[in-house]
Amino acid sequence: MIGFDEAVELVRSVAKPLGTERVAMAAAAGRVLARPVVAQVDSPRCEVSAMDGYAVRDDDLGDLPASLTIGGESFAGGGWSERLVPGTCVRIFTGAPVPPGADRVVIQENVRRDSDRAIFAERPGSARHIRGRGSDFRAGDALLPAGRLLDPRAMVAAAGADAAELEVNRRPRLTILSTGDELAEPGSARHRPDAIPESVSFGVAALAEQWGAQCIGRRRLRDELPRMMADAESALEQADVVVVTGGASVGEKDFAKAMFEPAGLDLVFSKVAIKPGKPVWLGRARDRLVMGLPGNPTSAMVTARLLLAPLLAGLSGQSIDCAMRWRSAPLASPLKECGARETFHRARRTGAGAEILSFQDSSAQKALAEADLLVRQRANARAVSAGDRIDVLEF
Repeated sequence: MIGFDEAVELVRSVAKPLGTERVAMAAAAGRVLARPVVAQVDSPRCEVSAMDGYAVRDDDLGDLPASLTIGGESFAGGGWSERLVPGTCVRIFTGAPVPPGADRVVIQENVRRDSDRAIFAERPGSARHIRGRGSDFRAGDALLPAGRLLDPRAMVAAAGADAAELEVNRRPRLTILSTGDELAEPGSARHRPDAIPESVSFGVAALAEQWGAQCIGRRRLRDELPRMMADAESALEQADVVVVTGGASVGEKDFAKAMFEPAGLDLVFSKVAIKPGKPVWLGRARDRLVMGLPGNPTSAMVTARLLLAPLLAGLSGQSIDCAMRWRSAPLASPLKECGARETFHRARRTGAGAEILSFQDSSAQKALAEADLLVRQRANARAVSAGDRIDVLEF
């Protein structure tokens, strides 16, 4: 059995990108860039107005008040292309091209319009209210680096670069195998007195999508080893990562590892000294990665957040550190001393800091939904008082 930090480093060692593909801009959100985004155009393409107002020549505002003929209008997408001649101005709107010869835009609040003339009574300030050509970026500039997650802000920059397609890292394909005779599809468990709704795969699938994977299938497996072996083989043929839940203990029907043995299962680690989630394991079979999660819902989701999330982040082209952003936060409720296994307490964020949930059972589902933080307590650590700072991770 290994420690948590060692398990994270072993995940790092196998979490390598799976290759690249080109996707349309409309399909790129949430992906990770494999190549930098390079601007194909200047932004802005020419000098444009930063305000609604009037484009003028400074020489025409030498003597105030000044009355200038309004020669035309300039709109974004429909600019006034003629050169501004002495004694005239152009009505202009935000984002519109500035006419050649204009020195500044005077905001409309400081101008009085009288029919086809604009009256300027006050001297404009130092602001020109003109965005220079290429003041944001120039054609050829690298706007986003390889490895950048295409979050909403990055999508704006990528589209602004005038890129129709982007080269991104391939998303890992993931299949979830849920083991246990007691499991039933949600909505049907009520019809069997010995059944419980299978819930873990839905949470794992959502977490996997959040961290860059494409969940291509979920299967419920009865504890029948020959059939489980066939299902395992099928999953390995289709997925890059197979997650199996449950069956990791030493009972007569715990076949989570045995079902992959015909495929040459080679374990990266078999147990981790954490609570909850000690049975979590990681291995390779037929050049695919297999992660075993505990069957209890809280244990499964805690270990998925701690070890599956960084694995998928790395496979999708991100640094696994983006999934391991621990920060210090005050503790809103005290913690007793920790035992021999490093413990990850479920907590909720409050104004006073991280409040430990009162119900910490590994099978919890209601309390799991209430938690938005994991509080890390090192093995054999002393008790922690309310107000002391402790490491937390977004859950």
